Amino acid sequence: MMASIGEFDPLNTRVPATKIEVTVSCRSLLDVDTFSKSDPVVVLYLQAVGTKEWREFGRTEVIDNTRNPDFVRKFVLDFFFEEKQNLRFDVYNVDSRSCNISKHKDFLGQTFCTLGEIIGSTGGRLERTLSGIPGKKCGVIIFAAEELSNCRDIATMQLCANKLDKKDFFGKSDPFLVFYRSNEDGTFTICHKTEVIKNTLNPVWQPFTIPVRALCNGDYDRTVKVDVYDWDRDGSHDFIGEFTTSYRELSRGQNQFNVYEVLNPKKKGKKKKYINSGTVTLLSFKVESEYTFVDFIRGGTQLNFTVAIDFTASNGNPSQPTSLHYMSPYQMNAYAMALKAVGEIIQDYDSDKLFPAYGFGAKLPPDGKISHAFPLGGDGDNPNCVGIEGVLEAYFQSLRTVQLYGPTNFAPVINKVANCAAEITDGSQYFVLLMITDGVISDMVQTKEAVVNAASLPLSIIIVGVGPAEFDAMEELDGDEVRVSSRGRLAERDIVQFVPFRDYIDRSGNQVLSMARLAKDVLAEIPDQLLSFMKSRGIEPRPALSSSPLPELHRHI
Repeated sequence: MMASIGEFDPLNTRVPATKIEVTVSCRSLLDVDTFSKSDPVVVLYLQAVGTKEWREFGRTEVIDNTRNPDFVRKFVLDFFFEEKQNLRFDVYNVDSRSCNISKHKDFLGQTFCTLGEIIGSTGGRLERTLSGIPGKKCGVIIFAAEELSNCRDIATMQLCANKLDKKDFFGKSDPFLVFYRSNEDGTFTICHKTEVIKNTLNPVWQPFTIPVRALCNGDYDRTVKVDVYDWDRDGSHDFIGEFTTSYRELSRGQNQFNVYEVLNPKKKGKKKKYINSGTVTLLSFKVESEYTFVDFIRGGTQLNFTVAIDFTASNGNPSQPTSLHYMSPYQMNAYAMALKAVGEIIQDYDSDKLFPAYGFGAKLPPDGKISHAFPLGGDGDNPNCVGIEGVLEAYFQSLRTVQLYGPTNFAPVINKVANCAAEITDGSQYFVLLMITDGVISDMVQTKEAVVNAASLPLSIIIVGVGPAEFDAMEELDGDEVRVSSRGRLAERDIVQFVPFRDYIDRSGNQVLSMARLAKDVLAEIPDQLLSFMKSRGIEPRPALSSSPLPELHRHI
């Protein structure tokens, strides 16, 4: 327990996911019952990342005697933008006179999609054709996605304490509070730590802000445990006592019920006269709703995905197996893996599926001119490729036609994409540039300037380093520790995320797992980067695009 306090890192603790409610309807299902219409049910399966195994997640109710069911029971799923969440929906006809579904059901069709596709579709409404019965039209299935409302609330509260136990030999205590949310299995997860107030038994802590779902994961009556500690320089903080509350109790604000006795179970057991180790009082509490990533996507914001690939000579001759660009018939190279891993997730949020793709650091035919931003498809004016497969094809085609050269200049491509982003700053588009490189940047000064200029635009940059090079210089661009600066100007936001691909390679050679791990890490910051841009510009999401009403039922049914 003590160790966990010291290790708590507020930036890297995973807040429980946003919860998405998926509603399901079907139209024109097959008739399989002889004397009446079908009695349909929909079963949802989720796919495990590594094993690809499908597991049942849940099922709707059975609706009797209809080919056009609108199911009432919804599926509530945790949504992670940075993961490819594959879903499979199977539709069955249930012989409702039997209680055992597995023996008494007919298969009516199935469809596959990702949770991202449902959320990213216009108005959060996706229609898919059911298939799986050869030679028959199985009808359609319609999904609608809503984010659960309590996912967006942010609580701000302030607490103080009175007459805490004195723990320090020479002075008073140096108290701080640690908040834990309780999990389904009865364990506790640390979710907030206040600052330390030195040398007082009656501290008043600064107000702090925390997402409500971090405090209670959407369950307002779930226990919130608070420990009171006396800070010690060597990290062996002394336990003063604890109390429990819940989000619902806290949300009542300042009143006589929100004065808590701090109790130390050890003292309670030993001392007959023990009353408490002090009290903690809630001084203020307020809740505000923040806009979420899903709000913007549902309001029609499109993610624009651009790729830039390093064609410098240090990658090695593409025809040799030692080259980072080697095209083996048996497996994808690191460039292709990184591109596919990130692209396959982002494409769900880009309706036109046209992805600009560039190369840099090569000599181009016919005259050997060096270029640091050439369209991969070979079409001088049009860098767009159709789908992620189209980007991969254009990449492989370029490898056969250009000559790898150098140097490794990043600024031209960043500026090219920044110019596009600068034209659309109303929140309808957000640009993501993926740069894949094998080495050290030659134009660091210009690149820093490009990043600082781009930080005020709707743009995020992901850099994936492939191969064995030392990538220390890249950390300068990833503003997690120190914000990037150029000529004394600081970047307005942190927009660069750098990772070396080698950190994600699965030891057993499972490429799917390597790609999932990479995508998870590089994409995790995108939703917050998008929100920080929108907030800085005072842009609010447009109302969710009204999804058209469900199709009219055909009269002859």
